[in-house]
Amino acid sequence: MHVKILGPGCKNCQNLETRAREALDHLGLQADVEKVTDVAAIAGYGVMKTPGLDVDEKVLVSGRVPSADEVTGLLAAASGSQQ
Repeated sequence: MHVKILGPGCKNCQNLETRAREALDHLGLQADVEKVTDVAAIAGYGVMKTPGLDVDEKVLVSGRVPSADEVTGLLAAASGSQQ
C-alpha cells in the first residue's frame, strides 16, 4: 500500500499524516507514506484544496482533515481488511 499526504506541509497536512500513520499502526498495515508538497503535483491529482489523502493513486479525501475513525475506515477499506 502506498499512502500519500497531499499538501504544502501546513498544520492540517501534519494532522492528516499523523492520523494516517496512527490508523496504519492500529490496523497493522504496512505502507509507504509519502508527503507530496509540490503544488503542481498536487493539482495533478485533481486536488484543489488541501490536505488530501491518496491511497494507491486514488484520492480518498481532499480539502479537510477527516476524523481518526474515518481515516481508519478509509485505510481499512482500501486495504480490504476488516476494522
